[in-house]
Amino acid sequence: MPAVICGSLAFDTIMSFEGRFAEQILPDQLHILNVSFLVPALRREFGGCAGNIAYSLKQLGGTPLPMATVGSDGAEYVARLDTLGISTEFVREVADAYTAQAMIMTDRDNNQITAFHPGAMGQAHTTKIAARTDIRIGIISPDGRDAMLQHAEQFKAAGIPFVFDPGQGLPMFDGKELAHFVELATWVTVNDYEAKLLSDRTGLSIAELSQGVEGLIVTLGAQGCEVWVAGEKTLVPPVKAVEVVDPTGCGDAFRGALLFGLEQGWPLARCAELGNRVGAHKIAFRGGQNYTLDLNQISH
Repeated sequence: MPAVICGSLAFDTIMSFEGRFAEQILPDQLHILNVSFLVPALRREFGGCAGNIAYSLKQLGGTPLPMATVGSDGAEYVARLDTLGISTEFVREVADAYTAQAMIMTDRDNNQITAFHPGAMGQAHTTKIAARTDIRIGIISPDGRDAMLQHAEQFKAAGIPFVFDPGQGLPMFDGKELAHFVELATWVTVNDYEAKLLSDRTGLSIAELSQGVEGLIVTLGAQGCEVWVAGEKTLVPPVKAVEVVDPTGCGDAFRGALLFGLEQGWPLARCAELGNRVGAHKIAFRGGQNYTLDLNQISH
């Protein structure tokens, strides 16, 4: 069952800072912040939420349909998707822009500072979602503001159940807009910080928000995740990572697994269990798309 994955395709420039951000940033001097971080390790990876989620879903045997825009420098990314067997049917080139770029710096405690240039992503709303008999599920991950708003309405109009995954795009929306996203969505997934922000902006508790959808997941990193259904919470325990190398793309790996489980008709808690396993596996590899899954190990 193909899954439409709305979000970004981006090039990630990933840097490793061997110290701790907290030791370099003085809280009482934030008004005159001027810091520099020495980053001995630097690499460029294929990334973006749509790309990472599609990669995870494909690894699990699903059929991802990323819906995204690339710039004039995006031919390499499109070729990679083709090589992976991921459809580029809904990937469009914007000739007068760069592909989205993320500059990600990670410290020794796996805290991250990210700078993001949206580039071609700002035109993502020009690609429309329409009803199609073979498309039964979708996800809205961080994307251009107009794209997220319009694609949610289009999923609903087409009768396609979808996951609302606002991620780092959440601050773009006010409480009324976020509440409307939840009304349109079938499922919601956020991390613990985003859950607090979503609750603050809508004025609704997570329990209350979960009553408007079939299920809501709050990921807690190394602590596992909460699955909320009809106001009731289930804690899904974490999976211990064999090695912690790079957290970049772990949330996207989880969401690819979530889509896979939902496609199979699994209960939400089982989907989250698979997500925890895939995320714990991914964190042992650098970048968001450099891991391979042993399905026999992951699925049991």
